[in-house]
Amino acid sequence: MGVDDVLAQLEAHGLAHRFVRCETSSATVALAAQALGCEEGRIAKTLAFATGRGPVVVVAMGLARLNNAKFKAFFGEKARFPQAGDLPGLVGHPAGGVCPFALKEGVRVCLDESLKAYDPVYPAAGAPDNAVRLTLEELERVTGGEWVDVCVVPAPEAS
Repeated sequence: MGVDDVLAQLEAHGLAHRFVRCETSSATVALAAQALGCEEGRIAKTLAFATGRGPVVVVAMGLARLNNAKFKAFFGEKARFPQAGDLPGLVGHPAGGVCPFALKEGVRVCLDESLKAYDPVYPAAGAPDNAVRLTLEELERVTGGEWVDVCVVPAPEAS
């Protein structure tokens, strides 16, 4: 899978015009926020997991952290992050470009409740320098994702 596949999926939903190619890397939440000129919370990071029932991607608010207890309660098993080199074979995208679009057949897409703190959001779009601006409704429609609650947002640090 690649950027062309992501663009084709976005085009099928009339959203290819929302695709953004960044001039710098957007491979991490901090880099993406800097490249896009937005808050880190508006970045929709995509976390990939290998589960006993197949690969899963969880799209979460940029500042959110996976809560292992919530993950285990929902999926019935401990969260297992795949090795970076295994990502293309597992979900169809390389590290830094993992996104909820143009995934390999059978990858389950979950949208974490933490995303609801921001609208619109910017998920990655298939490469370490791409993103797409989508409302939450558009993200749900394009990905077919199901809403889950497996992350937590840390409290801001006191100054």
